Amino acid sequence: MRRPAIERLLPAAYQRACVPGSVLWALLDVMEALHAPDEAVLADVDALFAPYRAPDGMVAYLAGWVAMDHVVAAPRRDAPLPLPSSRLRDLVAHGAALATWRGTPDGLRTALELATGVTGFVLDEPTDRPFHLVVRVPPTAADQLALVSRIVAAEKPAAVTAEVTVVADAPAVGRASVPSPSPVPTPPDPAPKEPS
Repeated sequence: MRRPAIERLLPAAYQRACVPGSVLWALLDVMEALHAPDEAVLADVDALFAPYRAPDGMVAYLAGWVAMDHVVAAPRRDAPLPLPSSRLRDLVAHGAALATWRGTPDGLRTALELATGVTGFVLDEPTDRPFHLVVRVPPTAADQLALVSRIVAAEKPAAVTAEVTVVADAPAVGRASVPSPSPVPTPPDPAPKEPS
């Protein structure tokens, strides 16, 4: 709030006493300076909730809003994030779509690709072990096994056991391409009931 706007809020007697060089004039200048940082935040408040514009610390907070906080869970508050903030921003931006596909092979594969930045994850359910999932990690993501294991544990169905293994002879894979966030598909309307 600018000093003239603050001055207009004062009673008429104070407004007349507010002249350059007076104590009241200086006090209003200080009030203007104190309001400036808060007004700057409020002027661009929508940036706090946009995954690609929010400050890094806010992106980790937003991950909890889209049920991806298990990715950033750290034992200490000052611990670094387990993945670069650009990948975390991708996860937050795709949070709604990932929630729609949570517990499915496509949802798990997409979450792993977004978090690691690597494609080539293979998900198998062995025929001799029902309700068991084997996640084969490409060698380029071998250094991120802790992150992959944490995502698999959180994203797989609760009744399914899982193991994470690194594939030694996997074909060459590239960087994961980040699709643009898509709206959550809406289920078709149920058929109308016939009057009886």
